[in-house]
Amino acid sequence: MANRLTQIATRTGDDGTTGLGDGSRVPKDHLRVMAMGDVDELNSSIGVLLAEPLPDDVRTLLVVIQHELFNLGGELSIPGFTLLKDDAVLRLDEALAHYNAALPRLAEFILPAGTRSAALAHVSRTIARRAERAVVHLALQEPVNEAPRQYLNRLSDLLFVLARVLNRANLDGLGGDDVYWRSERLARAQDQD
Repeated sequence: MANRLTQIATRTGDDGTTGLGDGSRVPKDHLRVMAMGDVDELNSSIGVLLAEPLPDDVRTLLVVIQHELFNLGGELSIPGFTLLKDDAVLRLDEALAHYNAALPRLAEFILPAGTRSAALAHVSRTIARRAERAVVHLALQEPVNEAPRQYLNRLSDLLFVLARVLNRANLDGLGGDDVYWRSERLARAQDQD
């Protein structure tokens, strides 16, 4: 990549533009900048999740994910550049399989609730979905590698699964299980039993 930041307040963005990693300038509402911002917000939300008590293996995985998200943002900041590797997507697939294998099947939709860490994982999941939509939108206008879109898609799934794992870990004593949506269909089925 080009230059490392040595000064934060450059005032070069006062005109409503921002610099990309290749030195070009684009409007701050450019699709590429929007996607980069959503990825940055996702990384920040995972940073908040990391401030919570977590199982050691989940913490280790989330730290790796933060570094990979930084790579993804770097890739988005330089049109035509590849920084996120295919093995990052594979790592998420493996984590999904590992954590999902220990969870019971879902009986109904679940609410983004339970322990604080689980709720924060759900917030990160929704930001990951938005970041994915931003990358898909960008890819309709400009060439974008497949790995960023795939990575964000898998990450949102993984964050859903991790929320369920964190509810069961119950490290704050407020969880223990999924918080199920109380649908009319489920209520009728329970009344018939």
